[in-house]
Amino acid sequence: MTDHAVTVTSVTSQYATQVAQDLELNAKEQERIGAELSALQAQLVVLQDDQSVLHRIHKTLGSRPASAPSTPEPSTSVPQQASGKNTPARPAPSKTATKTAAKTPAPSKTAAKTPSAKKTTAQAKKDKTQAAEPKAATASAQPTLITLIRTHLDQQKEPRSAAEVTSALAKAHPQRTIKSTVVRTTLENLVAKSQAHRSKQGASVLYTTGAVQATTHKAPAPALPKTEQDNNKREKAGAVSS
Repeated sequence: MTDHAVTVTSVTSQYATQVAQDLELNAKEQERIGAELSALQAQLVVLQDDQSVLHRIHKTLGSRPASAPSTPEPSTSVPQQASGKNTPARPAPSKTATKTAAKTPAPSKTAAKTPSAKKTTAQAKKDKTQAAEPKAATASAQPTLITLIRTHLDQQKEPRSAAEVTSALAKAHPQRTIKSTVVRTTLENLVAKSQAHRSKQGASVLYTTGAVQATTHKAPAPALPKTEQDNNKREKAGAVSS
């Protein structure tokens, strides 16, 4: 009956350890996907803004036709007569040159404004992308719960309970949601991996790391030199003979 109870307890501990590991992996995956979603959301907003600007530019270009330049009238020259001499008349411009000048359109004001509008759109897209990158980097740079618990236990001089560890981590990291059940499961996981030690004081269960436990043990008293041992023996012998 006792062996059966021990087996059930061991299996339960193994399942609890596995569940704690799965929970930790799940939390990491959620943080990673959340960071990626934030970056994609920022890119989507930039693309939507670009689409609005391009629609306005396209509408403006379609509603303002280019104005046709005025066709210059051919100039006629009248020969002048002075002092009985004939002055040759200047030739009038040919019809081909007049038609070529009429076909050349003048640059519109809307076309001149298009490069600056594109430049403004590109700059806005760059600024929003740079603003979204620090948020993703901050989300991925947070330490895991196991790291926080081990660091906290290493800094303590005495064993701590799961409730004390939970309270200390909640105060040190208010931006994170830290539950006592998850902390207790993680501590048991560290104990199963021999990365922490568990002890009991009455009804309380306390945890500590190997470094802290090593400092709490008292060092054995140093052995006396051989000369001092001989002197002690002689003193005892003299006291007995007297």
